[in-house]
Amino acid sequence: MSAKALFRLEALLRSGLAVRQLWALRCEGAQRMTWRAAAPYPPCPGLPAVVPAPPATGHRIRLMSTKHGKSSGKTPKTKPKQEMQEVEIKQRMTVAELAEAMNRDIDHVYEALLHLPIDLDSLEPQSVLQDEWTKEAIRKSGMKYRWAKVTEGRVKENKDATKRPPADLAVLAARPPVVTIMGHVDHGKTTLLDSLRKSQVAAMEAGGITQHIGAFLVQLPSGEKITFLDTPGHAAFSAMRARGAQVTDIVILVVAADDGVMKQTAESIQHARHAGVPIIVAVNKCDRPDADPDRVKRELLAHDVVCEEYGGDVQAVHISALQGDNLQALAEATVALAEVLELKADPTGLVEGAVIESRTDKGKGPVTTAIVQRGVLRRGCVLVAGKAWAKVRFLFDEHNRAVAEAGPSVAVEIVGWKDLPSAGEEILEVESEQRAREVVAWRLYVEEQEKLQEDVQAIEAKQRQHLESYRKERESLGHLSWRQRKSAMYRANKQRMASRPKERTEDEFRSLPLVIKGDVDGSVETILNILDSYDADEQCHLDVVHFGVGDISENDIGLAETFSGAIYGFNVEANKSVRQIAAKKGIELKLHKVIYKLIDDLKEELSSKLPPTVEENVIGEASVLATFCVTVGKKKVPVAGCRVKEGQLDRRMKFKLIRDGDVLWEGHLTALKHHKDDVQAVKTGMECGLSLDKDIDFRPGDEIVCYEEVEKRQRISWDPGF
Repeated sequence: MSAKALFRLEALLRSGLAVRQLWALRCEGAQRMTWRAAAPYPPCPGLPAVVPAPPATGHRIRLMSTKHGKSSGKTPKTKPKQEMQEVEIKQRMTVAELAEAMNRDIDHVYEALLHLPIDLDSLEPQSVLQDEWTKEAIRKSGMKYRWAKVTEGRVKENKDATKRPPADLAVLAARPPVVTIMGHVDHGKTTLLDSLRKSQVAAMEAGGITQHIGAFLVQLPSGEKITFLDTPGHAAFSAMRARGAQVTDIVILVVAADDGVMKQTAESIQHARHAGVPIIVAVNKCDRPDADPDRVKRELLAHDVVCEEYGGDVQAVHISALQGDNLQALAEATVALAEVLELKADPTGLVEGAVIESRTDKGKGPVTTAIVQRGVLRRGCVLVAGKAWAKVRFLFDEHNRAVAEAGPSVAVEIVGWKDLPSAGEEILEVESEQRAREVVAWRLYVEEQEKLQEDVQAIEAKQRQHLESYRKERESLGHLSWRQRKSAMYRANKQRMASRPKERTEDEFRSLPLVIKGDVDGSVETILNILDSYDADEQCHLDVVHFGVGDISENDIGLAETFSGAIYGFNVEANKSVRQIAAKKGIELKLHKVIYKLIDDLKEELSSKLPPTVEENVIGEASVLATFCVTVGKKKVPVAGCRVKEGQLDRRMKFKLIRDGDVLWEGHLTALKHHKDDVQAVKTGMECGLSLDKDIDFRPGDEIVCYEEVEKRQRISWDPGF
């Protein structure tokens, strides 16, 4: 043993401390450490024997911490296993339904679907999820699923109202024919009807054209009755003409003898052919010097309308509606054709009919013009038309006189509708108001189910499209490792994000929100059909935020203010208070009585939204004859010697330097001289010297063009067809 070790041992023994020895004792739940005295070391040679001090009467214990607690004498507690949340699922769940079933928000579902082949940008709360996606989202959320019990839902009973079966021949009675007058605009249709019933309808029409369907009962001198429908001839009212042809028995096609077959004439022939009704041709304006009725008949041959003079079965009557010539012959031809058709109807039982036109009246509320086709309509009848119903309060004829009843083929105004039905709807009588509510509720339910089915089909098509694109993308990357595939997908996504169009600024995005109001349902329908043809969204976006029937109201003003739009009204009014509110809020009211003037005004409004275009107006041209340099201070400036070929060069305008058809420079002149004098302008034939605001080497033969920039108003490219 070394001297250093002996020295340490001697110091330890002299301190009187016992030698410590650790002994670990095992016991349940704890470890205990005790101190015990060790036996004395054997004496070393040359050193006295040292006896250690006796141990203390007590002993010290150190408690070691364990998993189950600091106490070694207690039994550890077992932590209960946490149950997984169970989610009840069903087939074709939406994102919102899944979030509700999981008791989480929608963002949690989106996060759970993050790595699935789904385009999350197109996923809406009502988007339908595939069953595999639903299960995967639940698994990633640390939950388990179970299928909901299938319960057979009770099928909703069909509560719709339908037409009655055909009536027994024994109860059928003769009825007046329903005759529709059709043809091109300004060919004399309304004037013809005026002459037949000795009225002044044409004088009351705005702009001299018919813009609504008129229904009138005319009694001829012979005692025969005919219900006439007068349809608009303007190109905008195609839907009205089609509706008139569907409820008629005979079509009188009015063609002007001095004008011939026009676009709306051919369209009226098609409407009559699709409705399957016979035609009588009324060749009008035969009193004019340039009238040629034979030309009209020849032109009709091209549309498969063969008159009797050419071996066909179509009657053609030459008339003059303005002079009243030969109108009796036209009426007799109509009555004769009606007798051949043997028109009869059932005057008993529940009423059936058709809505010809609908509107909102200030004093009467929702009003419809209807043709009764079966039964007798009386006050108190309960009617259903589309998704509206009525308990008839009043019936009015074409002279606004109250009538007690209306039989088959009679046109009347019906007052008492709870809502305004659409023009063209089928009218059916039901037994009670409760039955009417059931029918309307059923039709609303069917409409909702059809819309839901369309939404589901659109969502499925979108999902199939995204899944197919995802599969193609995966197939193209199938030969790569997962690291390479991840890198390639990241680059592709970054490239897609970079290629997205930037958001348009407020100046670039131009729009015109519209509120449309009309006097009748057919007018609003016509305007909306015209707006459907709008195809200039790249210039200015056209958005119909609201449309309805009736006069302009404060609600319309509020909508226009919310969307910063304009209000267009057709045959409607705005009272003084509404006009004051509109003026105070800066809302434009565009009220028109003629359809084409409304459309022209709308086109002007759209054009005013477009920024002006800049056009170049050439003022003069000159050619460079020679070039030289002049010294200005310490700088040499190139100068072109020119001769003006056309117009004049004005120093205040802009200039171009053109060489071989290419524009080398655009800007202003720094100097323009004639001989040695500074001048403002140089005219045709004069020579001059000029220098530019940029150092450019001139060459003989270069052209100098002087021009001014003129702002020109843009025009909308939309063409509604008239």
